[in-house]
Amino acid sequence: MTEQDIFKAQNLWSEGIIKMGQISDDRQLLEIYVNDFLDRLYNFDDQVLFKPTKAKDIQFRNDKNSAISYFIAGNDRECDEDTGFALFNWFKITFENNNIIIGKEHALAMGNYTFENNNSKIKVEFSFGYIKVNGLVKINLHHSSIPFQG
Repeated sequence: MTEQDIFKAQNLWSEGIIKMGQISDDRQLLEIYVNDFLDRLYNFDDQVLFKPTKAKDIQFRNDKNSAISYFIAGNDRECDEDTGFALFNWFKITFENNNIIIGKEHALAMGNYTFENNNSKIKVEFSFGYIKVNGLVKINLHHSSIPFQG
């Protein structure tokens, strides 16, 4: 595992979230894309700890269906509070890593990422864990939150 692996995984994640907003008018294509996105980037075949940014009532989404619900909502969403975070038509997502800890087959990254669309720019704190699975870097920890407003 290298820092370059982490940068690549973060870029793929950003591109995937942006793409979800771009194809959101075609629900069937969107659902296929999100399933593939989660299979490629997350380790739901084993175990993922997922605490998304705008989850209040059901804070932890440790299975694929609840992650789909968070990202794209829909009529069959797992959690009533979900509106589809990835559907806000983000056109730019920028990772700013505060630090990255590299192990042989795993890594941790923490920092801020910024989401931009035509209406807003939101800075969010993140901690991501990565693990190598069959040579692929996958997310096994995803925690993000809005910075303290005190």
